Amino acid sequence: MVTVESSSYATTYASLSAWRRQGSCWVQVYGPWTARIGANGFSDHKSEGDDTTPTGHYGIGPIMYGNAADPGVAYSYHRLVCGDWWDEDPSSADYNTFQHVPCGQPPPFEGDSEALWKETTAYPSFAVVQYNTSPVVKGAGSAIFIHADVGGPTAGGVSLPLSELNQLLDWLAPAALPLIVMAPDPEINRF
Repeated sequence: MVTVESSSYATTYASLSAWRRQGSCWVQVYGPWTARIGANGFSDHKSEGDDTTPTGHYGIGPIMYGNAADPGVAYSYHRLVCGDWWDEDPSSADYNTFQHVPCGQPPPFEGDSEALWKETTAYPSFAVVQYNTSPVVKGAGSAIFIHADVGGPTAGGVSLPLSELNQLLDWLAPAALPLIVMAPDPEINRF
């Protein structure tokens, strides 16, 4: 399990820790590390473009992605290439999913969709938080990732310095069905 806790809903700083189950107890493996969250803090009611990080507990997607070579993750890894997008257009049938469009062609979706292969600072490698994935609710928010720190708050994901990000991504094991739990400290036990 990964926990991301902040002092309040409004802050853009959080503390990230990684935990391993040992019998009936949770043992801290990594952290606490300083992480950044959305420019507008945490939200219990995230919506597309609001720059908040959703509270709750979520799984980690089955594929990790990145512009750099696989840092040694246990998950399937897709090295990004020209034409790799994250569809963030709420009117699109493929909203909140990875999409490949032939390089040089405009995508069939609009909104603030991300050209992932161009985001080399944020996305040397990243994990997808399974927020708003099953079912996908149009406009409830998209592209919630655990990614590299860019020197400020995020658009809604969770960021870490690259060395800590790589340690975390390498440690996560799909067979363990890891969860990420995100909320202000006083609220985290709700999840």
